[in-house]
Amino acid sequence: MKTRYLYIFLVLFLLSCSSKNKPKQYSREEIEQWPAVNIDSIVIDLDKPVLERKYAQIDKSLTNLKKKTTFNGTVLFAEKGRVILEKAYGVSNLRTRKGDLHAEDVFQLSSVSKMFTAEAIMILKSRGLIDYDADIRTYIPEFPYEGITTRMLMTHRSGLSRYETLADNNWPDKKKPFTNDDMIRLYIEYRPDPYSRPDNRFHYCNVNYALLASIVERVSGKRFVDFMREDLFDVMGMDDSYIYDMPTDTMVSTYLPGCVQGYYVGRRRPRQAQNEYLNGVKGDKIMFSNVGDMYRFKLAIDYGLLVPDTIQAEAFMPGSQRYSKKKDNYGFGWRISSKYPDCYYHYGWWKGYRSFFLIDKANDRTIIVLTNADKGPNSDVFWKLLKDNSIELAPASVNISYWEMKENLKFPYRP
Repeated sequence: MKTRYLYIFLVLFLLSCSSKNKPKQYSREEIEQWPAVNIDSIVIDLDKPVLERKYAQIDKSLTNLKKKTTFNGTVLFAEKGRVILEKAYGVSNLRTRKGDLHAEDVFQLSSVSKMFTAEAIMILKSRGLIDYDADIRTYIPEFPYEGITTRMLMTHRSGLSRYETLADNNWPDKKKPFTNDDMIRLYIEYRPDPYSRPDNRFHYCNVNYALLASIVERVSGKRFVDFMREDLFDVMGMDDSYIYDMPTDTMVSTYLPGCVQGYYVGRRRPRQAQNEYLNGVKGDKIMFSNVGDMYRFKLAIDYGLLVPDTIQAEAFMPGSQRYSKKKDNYGFGWRISSKYPDCYYHYGWWKGYRSFFLIDKANDRTIIVLTNADKGPNSDVFWKLLKDNSIELAPASVNISYWEMKENLKFPYRP
C-alpha cells in the first residue's frame, strides 16, 4: 500500500515539475495590460554608483581625446544591456567651429553600411529566397563573370576589381549620378580583368557589397532603399536611419542633404566634402544613421530578432578558412579580430566621414563612434576604451518582449 502511494506521489510530482518548467505563452492583449514598469531600471538603480563612475571614466577619456586630437563626433558606449554613455563631442561645422553636435545627429556610415546590407541578404536567406552558394547570375543573369556566389561577395572573395576605378575611367560626365545599374552595365561593356579567380583569396572590395544591394533588389522586387526601410529600419524602430537615394534625373547636388556634413581636415582650414557621382551606388556605403539607432541594430542581432540564430551566427564566422592567423578575417559584413578574440567590428571611411562599430562579445560591451572628419584618432583609442576592465558591471536584463510590444515593433523572431 505504501509503495503504491509513493508511486502516485512521484508521478504527480514529476507532472507538476514538467508544467512548471513550461513557459506560459502570453497573448498581445495580456501583455498590453501589464503595468508600464521598466524592469531594467531596477537593476540600473542598484548599480547607479558604478554606472556613474563608468560614465565619468569614459567621458573624461573622450573629452581629453577631443582636446588633443581632431576628434569630432558622437559616441555610444554600452555594457551588459545598459547604455552607459551616449554623447556628442564637438561641432557640426568644422570650418566655422559653430553649431554643437547632438547625440541624435545623423552621419554617413561609410563602410559600416556593409553590415546592414549583409543583414538584408540574411533576411532573404531566412525567407528561402537566396542560396548563398548559387552563382550570382541566378539573380543578375547579365553579369559577365561566372563562378561568383553570394557567399563570396559577402566575404570579399569574388576576386572582382574596383568599380570606382572602372567608373573614374569610363563614366563620361562626373556631374551625372552613377548607380548600381550603371555599374553593372560598365562591367558588361568593359569587362575589366578580375584581381583573382573567384574564391581564390580574400580581397576587400566595395563592388562586392554594391552587387549585394542589386541582388536584394532583384530578389525582393523592391528598390534597395525601400527594402532597407520596410524590412530592417522600420522593424527595429530605427526611425532616423535611411539609405541615401540620389536623384538620377538631375545633376549631382553640391552637398549631401539632411545630415551632419563631412569635412576634409588638414593643415589648412577644414574643407567641406562635396557630394559626388559615386554616392549613387548603394550597398557598400551611403547609409545614414545615428549611434542610438545603430545600438538598436546591435540588440536585434544579439537576440536573434531579425533572422533565426542559425542564420545570424554565420555573420560572425570567418569567411576565409585558410586566411593568415596574423590578419583579421571577415564574416558577413563584419570583420573578426585576431588581436581581440571574441570581438567583431567594422570601420568606415568615405568622403569626409569616419565611423567605428566595435563589439566585445566576451564582456558584452559595444562602442559606436560616428565622426564628420576624414582624419582623427585611430581605432586603438576606441579598442582601449572597450577592453578596459577597471570598472566592471553586473549583468542586466533586456526585456525584449516588453520593448517589442511597447514600441509596436514587428520582429519576425524573438527568444
